[in-house]
Amino acid sequence: MFVGRRAELDLLGREVDRVQRTGEGRSVAIRGRRQVGKSRLVQELCDRAGLPYCFYTAVKGASSTELVGHFLSALRDSSLPTTTGRDLLPSQPPAGGWGDMLRVLAGVLPETPSIVVFDELPWVSEQDPTFDGHLQVAWDRLVSRKPVLLLLLGSDLHMMQRFTEYDRPFYGRAANLVLGPFNLAETAAVTGLGGAEAIDAHLITGGLPGICLEWTPGALPLEFLQAEIDNKTSALFTVPEQSLASEFSAPDTARRVLEAVGGTGSRTFSNIAAAAGDRGGPVSSGTLSPLLHRLVDEKQILAVDKPLSTKPSKLAQYRVADSNLRFYLAVLRDVHQLLLRDRTAAARRILEARWSSWRGNAVEPIIRDALAIAAGAGTLPWADTWEVGAWWNRQANPEVDLVGADRAPVASRIAFAGSIKWQDGPFDRHHLDELRRHAPVIPGFQPGASGLVVVSRSGVDLAADAVDLVWGPDDIVRAWSV
Repeated sequence: MFVGRRAELDLLGREVDRVQRTGEGRSVAIRGRRQVGKSRLVQELCDRAGLPYCFYTAVKGASSTELVGHFLSALRDSSLPTTTGRDLLPSQPPAGGWGDMLRVLAGVLPETPSIVVFDELPWVSEQDPTFDGHLQVAWDRLVSRKPVLLLLLGSDLHMMQRFTEYDRPFYGRAANLVLGPFNLAETAAVTGLGGAEAIDAHLITGGLPGICLEWTPGALPLEFLQAEIDNKTSALFTVPEQSLASEFSAPDTARRVLEAVGGTGSRTFSNIAAAAGDRGGPVSSGTLSPLLHRLVDEKQILAVDKPLSTKPSKLAQYRVADSNLRFYLAVLRDVHQLLLRDRTAAARRILEARWSSWRGNAVEPIIRDALAIAAGAGTLPWADTWEVGAWWNRQANPEVDLVGADRAPVASRIAFAGSIKWQDGPFDRHHLDELRRHAPVIPGFQPGASGLVVVSRSGVDLAADAVDLVWGPDDIVRAWSV
């Protein structure tokens, strides 16, 4: 069963249409983290298009000669070559490596529309640094003259982004598509859930198709978790483990930094430095700063939040971007270790003890994104509001969960401030009084002009006009459904 990805399929479908209409080649570079469904998306496109295609997946660690041989085998076994073209395929990989192999590909491409897929492209470039140049030459002189859609897939986000940058051979020759996990509405559709249960499912799975599709439609989140505990090889455990193994094969400082953010809950620079340190003390600033830059900007495995107000701030808090990996580091890894020792009862107790508090913090980015989407769609009471974040001072006292503004990280106008309550029990007068005390501390918040927003999992116990906007779980899911 294939679900979701409507926008991505439409985009790729338009590329196929353009190839068919113009008779000229098109190329798209698709990047996304492991397990987001890049290969499955492209296979679905090939199946729906009904065109001859070749789907080649590189093997990590294989030599360049082996990779060329694998591509020749994939080409021979594919539906791409015509009877005449198949006779042109060599019996052995060409001695000239990728340069000659790509010329062979161009020679067997039909004069009718077709699709060629290179999956895990960074593993090819890793073994042959000249591959990018060979591909550029073959594309410019031969391949692009045929009606072919060339799809280049990769899980190494930084390498895939570099592949099409201005100083690289293939610059300007491929459109870029970034494939993320399922959004909240897609997760809700796959799991057959709505409201708070759909949000919980999204937090648990991270929207990763490989985990979402393990979900029995309609099963409640705790039911799913309890059932998966009985399976030591569940995707709930294996997917984040494989992601860590591929991204951090050696237990280096970068891995310790990730562990500090996701496992111990350290979010500020100084706390991360201390938690990721060793016997020699905290990680030095000169080491930690470039590591955090790499994990945020290149690997995109961490996200950074900055206070949103009308006043510049150097403060920052870090979090694991993928909620499934975050859940694994904070809760599921310990659960899994107990399961491997057949201590199932203890594993269940850890899960029950940590789940609720972890969920209360992990849901905040989803809520901010949902409000930002609604603001951009013009469905909130405040015009010209495009960004939703949070605010805190150096002492983290107070911390305000929601801040809506016209731009980030330094706004010119604060539209609203708000509070999130994602535990049992309604948002009541006590919580409102706290929000009213803390909101005016935000630089740019204007009492009477800036609004107040409440987002609660269990409703509110307030007068109807106590705040300007109240959102519940259904509102959050609905924002992603637009």
